[in-house]
Amino acid sequence: MKVIVDLCVVPIGVSVNLAPYIAACEQVLLDAGLKIQLHPNGTAIEGEWAPVFEAIKACHQAVHAMGCPRITSAVKVNTRTDRDQTLEDKVASVEALLQQLPERGQ
Repeated sequence: MKVIVDLCVVPIGVSVNLAPYIAACEQVLLDAGLKIQLHPNGTAIEGEWAPVFEAIKACHQAVHAMGCPRITSAVKVNTRTDRDQTLEDKVASVEALLQQLPERGQ
């Protein structure tokens, strides 16, 4: 089953600079061959169910291996059976609607 996931990994008990841990997770996801889009509060992931969730587990393992004693993650899962949808499709549908709206402040 194809899935689109929004993942937010939060290392606890480490420096306030989380970028190295997030970069490690991004590398894990890329190495898994998944389509990803990094955004300011997490990462959108597109792929088949099992590889996506195996990669999330691998993200936790990688961050723990960096010396992080605790991790909390938020995972939002989106599946569809009526059609195949990509990360780009989801964004494009909203952008198309925004193009139809009158400019604000006019």
